[in-house]
Amino acid sequence: QVQLVESGGGLVQPGGSLRLSCAASGFTFRNYGMSWDRQAPGKERELVAAIFSTDRSPTYADSVKGRFTISRDNAKNTVYLQMNSLKLEDTAVYYCNADFPKGIRVAGQGTQVTVSS
Repeated sequence: QVQLVESGGGLVQPGGSLRLSCAASGFTFRNYGMSWDRQAPGKERELVAAIFSTDRSPTYADSVKGRFTISRDNAKNTVYLQMNSLKLEDTAVYYCNADFPKGIRVAGQGTQVTVSS
């Protein structure tokens, strides 16, 4: 079955950086798009970044453009989210998703990112 295991979350000061990783298994990773979304307390889930199985350029939420970079390593079945210049409002649980046809999305268990001074 599809498994997504996120890692790399933690506590960081404003302006700092973190890199999230998501190890995928149970499906042919290179054939599918992957994404990261996040949910802060009391807020709706927000799609942060998406990367595709083709050469199409990744997409980003306006709130993270220029600060976050999504990438994938098909040889390692892993997707990454490099987060720079972190802000207090980036505090959230971050989820890795595998995006399948017909709108089917499978999420991992999430990893907490806390930005605090």
